[in-house]
Amino acid sequence: MTTESPYAAPLERIPVERREVSVLGSTTRYWVYGDPSAERTVVIAHGYRGEHHGLEPVVAQLPGIRFISPDLPGFGESTPLTEVKHTIEGYAAWLGEFMDAIDLRGRAIVLGHSFGTIITSAAIADGLPAPALILINPIAISGLKGPRPFATWITVLYYRAASKLPRRLGHALLNNWLVVQFMSVSLVKTKDKALRRWIHHEHHTFFNRFSDRDTVVEAFDASISTDVSEFASRITVPTLLVAAELDDITPVSAQYELQRSMPNARLRVLGGVGHLIHYEVPELAAAAIRDFVDALPSS
Repeated sequence: MTTESPYAAPLERIPVERREVSVLGSTTRYWVYGDPSAERTVVIAHGYRGEHHGLEPVVAQLPGIRFISPDLPGFGESTPLTEVKHTIEGYAAWLGEFMDAIDLRGRAIVLGHSFGTIITSAAIADGLPAPALILINPIAISGLKGPRPFATWITVLYYRAASKLPRRLGHALLNNWLVVQFMSVSLVKTKDKALRRWIHHEHHTFFNRFSDRDTVVEAFDASISTDVSEFASRITVPTLLVAAELDDITPVSAQYELQRSMPNARLRVLGGVGHLIHYEVPELAAAAIRDFVDALPSS
């Protein structure tokens, strides 16, 4: 039974290079996709417990744009932060320092997915210069106020339990196959069996690639501590919100409210999909990004 990526063929046509840089005590590994001479460069901040592979289906649809996709500190192949904590403020500071380290401050569009939308919004609101901001599945309200509060509180208790158990047992609880499968099944909306199987395989392959128990719990606390709306009024750069009709974490009504609170934002709502836009309908996300980027002033 195959679990080959349905997006493998277009991705294989895009050149990719793995690099690393030290930022705030983290050895941050990142991947550069596309032509270095491309007119537009986009720096990605992925979602909670994700890593750089997650947004590859979207990258695969946009060969004319160069993407810089780091693993967030403490996830994937990047080591944890040591000079700041794994809070929204810490990750936002890391993003600014990362863009300095690769000489792209003020010159690259910033893109966040899910947890990454909070990080990127905080960084832009606090003064990180960028020509534009793209938020996929924006966390427009606190996860504690979302459409599934019971499930959210169960998740909070799950991470609290993992943090209180002895380190080895806590790590085992966080890595539990059934928990990851439940999360994946609850988020996926597509009826395509092959695509569902591949998405579950992706989650089981990459969701547990975190450095240690304490870092992943600290980052979880950050993910529910705030949301994009807290920073919205201070984000003045052109912003694209790519939201989902069936998102279990943020309802569509909150996305419209978020757009109204941002000085310079447009909203694209994708029907029939939930919090996995990047896996289920990357072509639609890429089309929205292409339209948005093409409308920006020339660099």
